[in-house]
Amino acid sequence: MSRKYFGTDGIRGLVGEFPITPEFVMKLGWAAGKVFASQGKRRILIGKDTRISGYMFESALEAGLSSAGVDVGLLGPMPTPGIAYLTRTFHADAGIVISASHNPYYDNGIKFFSAEGTKLDDEVEKQIEALLDSPMDTVASDKLGKANRIVDAAGRYIEFCKSTVFGLSLKGMRIVLDCAHGATYQIAPAVFTELGADVVTIGNRPDGLNINQNVGSTSPKELQKEVLAMRADLGIAFDGDGDRVVMVDHKGELVDGDELIYMIARSQKDQGILQGGVVGTLMSNMGMEVALKDLGIGFDRAKVGDRYVMQKLAEHGWALGGEGSGHILCLNATTTGDGIVSALQVVKALVDHSQTLHEFKQGMSKFPQIMKNVKVTDKSIVDQADILAAVDKAEKEFNGRGRVLLRPSGTEPVVRVMAEGEDEALVAKIVDELVEIVSNAA
Repeated sequence: MSRKYFGTDGIRGLVGEFPITPEFVMKLGWAAGKVFASQGKRRILIGKDTRISGYMFESALEAGLSSAGVDVGLLGPMPTPGIAYLTRTFHADAGIVISASHNPYYDNGIKFFSAEGTKLDDEVEKQIEALLDSPMDTVASDKLGKANRIVDAAGRYIEFCKSTVFGLSLKGMRIVLDCAHGATYQIAPAVFTELGADVVTIGNRPDGLNINQNVGSTSPKELQKEVLAMRADLGIAFDGDGDRVVMVDHKGELVDGDELIYMIARSQKDQGILQGGVVGTLMSNMGMEVALKDLGIGFDRAKVGDRYVMQKLAEHGWALGGEGSGHILCLNATTTGDGIVSALQVVKALVDHSQTLHEFKQGMSKFPQIMKNVKVTDKSIVDQADILAAVDKAEKEFNGRGRVLLRPSGTEPVVRVMAEGEDEALVAKIVDELVEIVSNAA
């Protein structure tokens, strides 16, 4: 997915220090419109999640794009992956998402999709950014872009999600959905109900201020309680914009992204449709790596972040990867991380294997993992010879059944010291030893 223009109460940016104000958003719309119009591309879709500022930023983007001579299709509240899909299916030239994903309501951000439903080329992003310092020049009145609201967007995306598991029937299955008061609040219940499930929904009453508030994939406790109370077969939790998913089995136990990726890979391997191996990240649990290798499935790690997982998948020509947070890429079904599509792949695997979620996840045993933060003034100390030697010594102690990771934070003056392995006592010992070594060097 593309870089994000992103703000917390209008002050923080992930690309430079752009304040996320209505004025900036209108300027961003104009800049994007100018770049696309110069390439003969004059139709862009806009979708958003349920946070209150989305109304304001939607209007600002619409004004900016129109002033550059670009037509706008308004999708309304829609999961981020739904906007990627609709950008492709409506043959639009680009799609824009107004969302801050799993963050609280007072955050918001803007990200772009290409006409193919993938991230924009870096060169296009640079062209848009270069125009942000230029004065706005509006096209003549007769060249202004027009806007229309696309009324059948939700229905089209619902049908697409169902098509990724063609022929699947969930009749007789009770499923609890947690929509995080976010963009999936109408879409997900419709998808699973139309597939025949008995659906119970929580987190489906957005008011603009409650997105991700004590619900959703980042706060699954309410889902765990509801699954047990309703005696459901399983529960599914999405995040605010619908690109992440975690699940809960009938015993109320949380099933994270690593476990879900393992189950999808195992099922696809059994069916002979797995495309290559699986890409995880530096933080993916080693238990997944071991379980996949036991099945003869290749595994590789990318840096943390879905764009790096996507890059690694492209390098290998593989189709499945993701993160423990539940951002899963099923590229044989869609072009970006999609919580609903990923959940459907898991549920289909359960139906195909006639097993419960609790039973099917037993093929993978998560390794105990401990991570501690060490405050430092110079994060490059992780490359010092004595620290590298200590890491090498620790890796040898694990004897192939564990691993060590020292990762400088991208946003804080800390080094994250992480170890995982089958022996929890050994993991704790190694982490404490490395923390002491890093602290002494800091």
